[in-house]
Amino acid sequence: MRRNIFLIFTLFFFVVLFAGCDSGPQITPLGQDTVVLAFGDSLTHGTGASAGQSYPDALSELLGKPVINVGIPGEVSAAGLKRLPAVLDQYDPTLVILCHGGNDFLRRLDEATTIRNLKAMIELIRARGANVVLVAVPKLGFGLAIPKFYLEIAEEYTIPLQSDILLDLLGDNNMKSDSIHPNATGYRLMAEAVHDVINKAQQK
Repeated sequence: MRRNIFLIFTLFFFVVLFAGCDSGPQITPLGQDTVVLAFGDSLTHGTGASAGQSYPDALSELLGKPVINVGIPGEVSAAGLKRLPAVLDQYDPTLVILCHGGNDFLRRLDEATTIRNLKAMIELIRARGANVVLVAVPKLGFGLAIPKFYLEIAEEYTIPLQSDILLDLLGDNNMKSDSIHPNATGYRLMAEAVHDVINKAQQK
């Protein structure tokens, strides 16, 4: 009996030990020369808030370094994929925060194509030696929901994912400027959520 109890506690110890060793997807620590790029559509651009109140603006304050906002309202993932190489050439980022797919959902474009485009963007970014943080965008159906493919992509490429902030914000009328965009307060909370993911993902 005592031997069984000992074995159970030993197994529990190693389970906890190995769980603690798995800190999740990691990124290179942000240094003085880090170039942070926010790539996406209107949710990155800051539609629904005044100038200087987008999530990249708020994130810049939190990080203590510039965050370059290259969000284009109305852009679908195919257009984002086509635009991305020139943006990477121009800014040579160290870290890219990728928030895309919302306009694909609104236009009811083929989901498999959206997935391919997001994967291709991640591969382009990584080919340039930059880290990626992915932000999941909710899709309208029977209410708002995050498509499971964001989690699947994050797992496939072992990249940090912020999976719930936009779902929370767009489900709260106090945090929205319209049905699909946060207001200034919402964007601030979005920045805080992305900042938290970045901090947790930085290698020790």
